[in-house]
Amino acid sequence: MTGKGSGGASPGSVWAFPGMPALGLVSVFGFSGYAALLSVAPLWAARGGADAAGSGLVNGVLLAATVLTQLGVPALLRRFGHGPVIAAGVLLMGAASPAYLVSDALGPVLALSAVRGVGFGIITVTGSAVVAHLVPAARRGAAVGAYGLAVAVPNLLLLPASVAVADRWGFGWVFAVGALPVLATPFAYAVGRALGPADRPAGGAPRLDRRTAWAVARPTAVLFAVTMAGGGLLTFAPQVVDSTDASWVLLVLGVGTAACRWGAGHLSDRHGAERFLAPLLLLGAAGLCLCAWGAQRGGDLGLMLLGAALAGVAYGGLQNLTLVVAFHRVDRAHIPVASAGWNIGFDGGTATGAVAVGAIATASGFGAGFLALAVVCVAALPLCLPAAGRPEPRTADEVA
Repeated sequence: MTGKGSGGASPGSVWAFPGMPALGLVSVFGFSGYAALLSVAPLWAARGGADAAGSGLVNGVLLAATVLTQLGVPALLRRFGHGPVIAAGVLLMGAASPAYLVSDALGPVLALSAVRGVGFGIITVTGSAVVAHLVPAARRGAAVGAYGLAVAVPNLLLLPASVAVADRWGFGWVFAVGALPVLATPFAYAVGRALGPADRPAGGAPRLDRRTAWAVARPTAVLFAVTMAGGGLLTFAPQVVDSTDASWVLLVLGVGTAACRWGAGHLSDRHGAERFLAPLLLLGAAGLCLCAWGAQRGGDLGLMLLGAALAGVAYGGLQNLTLVVAFHRVDRAHIPVASAGWNIGFDGGTATGAVAVGAIATASGFGAGFLALAVVCVAALPLCLPAAGRPEPRTADEVA
């Protein structure tokens, strides 16, 4: 299944591989439920009386539950297969969203965020792992980019729109959109059928040696740094500038993320992924410094937009490239482990960024919070040095 069409296929043809369209639909519906509430759920808690630290906890709890779930997803896949597990994930995410309307008190909001986090943990690990099974290694960068585009489009459309919709027409409409993952249930089973024998790997968990663990940990730590930036900006942009301006900031961030998550895949297939990590981290740090300056100037929209654009390029590009690096450094038996590790870095970083910026902002303002995230990106630069071990596969040009 993964061997056909590996060399001369056009960049867009990864969608022709069996299972990729169903995976794309699961991703679009699943991440719609995530994106619609990412900035709005903290606002809902703030409306109920939570301060910046409390509203930061909303996404912190969501993603803490996500990370804890991700640790167990490889075992769930071995026991039940991808179809039932993905279906459970989208149902948990979607069904919990309308229940926010019951109360805007912090306790119930955090509880529902935890339920959604369990579903989101399942969707994220299974989605990125499936990509590596459906396409050959030489096309993996393009496939990860295509998957990333399906993930990024809901963020691009719903993150900025959700804040404006909640402000103008009420939170109920946003919580209804948050139920969209339920519609992905039949496509979850289609993904399982497309995987065939890879749906439920035989035997127990593969042994994770020290070199493999480090191969996954290094790109995951780079990802952790840049997703801390994303978590801080996505959670608190609506509290740094007013709701209309926040929609523009989130739109710019989303456009940069979507374009670069998709485009970075083709670059990595042709030139390798690791050489782009350090420049993108520096670009992200520069964007965060601009956002910090904008926050210090009372929410200067021009600085926030420019900072969000630079941060979005780094945020999207590094999402793709770090996953490609992690997959290239492990054998096929460890792909679910690499996927789980990468997703833990992604969601752990997002949660940590939200909680850290909330805590720092409560004491010293949002400018100090964004500046701290820039320091984290710079501190992660040594992890971008190429590591010894399994070489990257031949590029698409070499295969062709």
